Amino acid sequence: MMLEEKQAFSGRNIWDPIRFGTGVDVKVEKFFFWRDFLKLFVHPEFHCPSKPEALREAVREYSIKTRAIVLELLKCLSEAMGLGPSYIEKTMNMDSSFQIFASNLYPPCPQPELAMGIPAHTDHGLLTMLIENGIAGLEIQHNGGWYNVYPLPNSFVVNIADQLEVLSNGRYKSIWHRAAVNNKITRMSIACPHGPSLDTVVAPAPELLDGESRPALYNTMKYKDYMDMLGEGKPCLERVRRPVA
Repeated sequence: MMLEEKQAFSGRNIWDPIRFGTGVDVKVEKFFFWRDFLKLFVHPEFHCPSKPEALREAVREYSIKTRAIVLELLKCLSEAMGLGPSYIEKTMNMDSSFQIFASNLYPPCPQPELAMGIPAHTDHGLLTMLIENGIAGLEIQHNGGWYNVYPLPNSFVVNIADQLEVLSNGRYKSIWHRAAVNNKITRMSIACPHGPSLDTVVAPAPELLDGESRPALYNTMKYKDYMDMLGEGKPCLERVRRPVA
């Protein structure tokens, strides 16, 4: 995309269906955010710039195929929780699921120790499919430390996200992760977060609860309200997690 075309989509509203942004040379707190990105809403309605022409069909095909993989994974997770293979698909209204296509470009950074590609966060949906160009940069948090992730070539990384943690009542944990940068080579990634329909009210599955022995650990919230809270910069998952007595 030419610079003029990118600028046409440079809004900051998280509900803009086509959004280009850059963090290069923008200071935020103690770090520079060193990234260019293009975010597209691709389901239930498909949005994509008209130029370059090849982009639209490539994004459409990629989005359809990753969504099909996610639906199969959700069937497996649903069955593993003893809920039956179609439980998540039906209760989360996946026919109208909210899917984003996010392409990220992390150019070489002259001072990587002062910059981050993306700061530490959890993903907002159910599952996120991530693929990258073989350059290390994805880090996950485990037991208070940060660890590099080295995916197998030509494979997806699948992140469990917030709504699945809520639905499973904490059986599956949303993973904290971030993107680091380097000073030698460009890193690229494509992330596809898949969530429920925006109108779905997400709550722990009643079948996983049993009075005082297995109480609900999370409050209910409509997915769109959760996204609105995210757009305001508020800590979302902690807001719906109930305090443990």
